[in-house]
Amino acid sequence: MSGGYERANVLADDTAAVLARRRHYAEFFGDAPAPDGYGVVVGNCQAESIRLVVSNDAHPGVRVPAVHEMDAADAERLHRLLAGASFLIVQPIRDDYRGLRLGTAQLRAALPAHARTVVVPSLRFGGLHPFQAAIRVPGVDEDPPLVAYHDVRLLAEAAGLPVAASLPADTVRAVAEDSVAELRRREDLGVDAVASDLYAPVVADLARTVNHPGNAVFLPLGERIVAALGAPGTAVDPGRPILAGVRAPLEPWVVDAWNLDAEPRRDWIVADETLDAHTVTEAHRRWYAAHPDFVSAAVERLAPLLRRWRAA
Repeated sequence: MSGGYERANVLADDTAAVLARRRHYAEFFGDAPAPDGYGVVVGNCQAESIRLVVSNDAHPGVRVPAVHEMDAADAERLHRLLAGASFLIVQPIRDDYRGLRLGTAQLRAALPAHARTVVVPSLRFGGLHPFQAAIRVPGVDEDPPLVAYHDVRLLAEAAGLPVAASLPADTVRAVAEDSVAELRRREDLGVDAVASDLYAPVVADLARTVNHPGNAVFLPLGERIVAALGAPGTAVDPGRPILAGVRAPLEPWVVDAWNLDAEPRRDWIVADETLDAHTVTEAHRRWYAAHPDFVSAAVERLAPLLRRWRAA
């Protein structure tokens, strides 16, 4: 009896989630008409924030799912949408991403001849969270519990590698420069709006997590994107923090390293609720113990960052 009840609840939850997704992306699904002169912004979790700051009456953007959330049906919907779009803003995506026609070149090819394309970089910055990584490794598709981020100190502990508990100011700055140098390298491969110079001076609003920029980046980048589109108007300030659903701890030694005008914060903030940092730490310790292959692969992939920590 109870098993059937639980299955019915799961099915009801799944149906509700599908309906909520369709409502959220109504224009993408064709349940609402797209505005005249619409464009599309495609990429990772940063794409929707870019859409928010570049969309206005002159160049409205249609909300679409993040590229890593799309399935085959979504990819086909996106191509149909692009066939009538006036512009595409897109991050660099390899051809046949996840076996789907979602590569930057493949998406550009779906546009009308008159449409404009602006390629923008995918942004990561380690200067405010030099302990943090957001990575996947082959063979492990799941994320750790509570927050989908890794603390290199915990990874090192799980791998039996001694590292410092914090970094001196010069090493914090070196981690920041490492991430900006990597961003410059990727920009040099070909983008139409750069962002690497926006990470100076360092302020707390530059990033919520290592891969979630803040308004201090999105707003000036939006101005550059609008200019690259050759479109009228300017970037739009939504009047609230952008991409702020998850905020990582801001540790005291990081605040001191940059002389930030911000209070240190021990805990996470997720969906505007405080999430105890110790709770996250213990949950991740258990997850690493259950996923030793992930730990080995992550330590290898994060070797340059771990060298900063081991030398501290």
